[in-house]
Amino acid sequence: MKFLDQAKIYLRSGDGGDGVVAFRREKYIEFGGPDGGNGGRGGDIVFVAVANLNTLIDFRYTQHFRARKGGNGAGADRTGANARAVEIAVPVGTQIFDEDRETLLADLDQPGQRLVLLRGGDGGFGNAHYKSSTNRAPRRADKGFAGEERWVWLRLKLIADAGLVGLPNAGKSTFLAAASAAKPKIADYPFTTLTPGLGMVRLGATEEFVLADIPGLIEGAHAGAGLGDRFLGHVERCAVLVHLIDGAAGDVVRAWRTVRAELTAYGAGLAEKPEIVVLTKADAMSAREAAARRAALARATGAPVALISAVSGAGVAALLRTIKDHIDEARR
Repeated sequence: MKFLDQAKIYLRSGDGGDGVVAFRREKYIEFGGPDGGNGGRGGDIVFVAVANLNTLIDFRYTQHFRARKGGNGAGADRTGANARAVEIAVPVGTQIFDEDRETLLADLDQPGQRLVLLRGGDGGFGNAHYKSSTNRAPRRADKGFAGEERWVWLRLKLIADAGLVGLPNAGKSTFLAAASAAKPKIADYPFTTLTPGLGMVRLGATEEFVLADIPGLIEGAHAGAGLGDRFLGHVERCAVLVHLIDGAAGDVVRAWRTVRAELTAYGAGLAEKPEIVVLTKADAMSAREAAARRAALARATGAPVALISAVSGAGVAALLRTIKDHIDEARR
């Protein structure tokens, strides 16, 4: 299944049903009178957050959603039927924006969460509604009220506890595959990861957390270089960022600063999130190179630096425990 995290769709709730003008005329019934019923309500447009979805690909093929009109009233004081709501299933973590793509209308971040975004129009009154002691035979009936319509943007932000960031080929996908049952594409060239991915990490029998992997960032990503920074939205909800740096690539301090600059340029509080700095590919460095680069990175970041090899598994278990501890602390 293809990954799609943005979509523009058209919505229209149903019009209300019309009221009618009717009079009771039955043989052998002495007293008649107005008995035109009211119209029914139009259908609502309802969004539902569903846990087993992780892409907006369905909205590439279906982009218009219209609810039905309510039923018209009838004689014998019969009210028209209310139209059924149109329910639109979206992944958990979907945000709904107005057409300007800036005004946030809703954020569906809990499974089963429901939102009535557009309400159907009310039904019009039949002539029985206007009957009174001074108006015994009203001939007035109202049309149903119009429904609402609008274009909206859907944007998916994956729900994850921790997010992997770094330059291309920093070992993010390899680490995700080593830490979870996820099977991301892994190759020896940049930008093998083109779309975000999720993996469930289990520590023991009871502890688990969700790890998100996004495409690599390069210098100038905020200005559209490479794949840009659009996928950073998928780590906005994370409690902690895991910054992976390729230890075998050489200038590890510059690599760290490049990604930090892109996080700052993106905004949305990413630069202020707790960060775990990790030096990867320990198996591709000598012990002296690993120690020197780890020390240089620690001086630049002012924080401890983990050293791992996702291929051999060295340091992976300890890093996962550190990530879980940071998540628990941030959630508290």
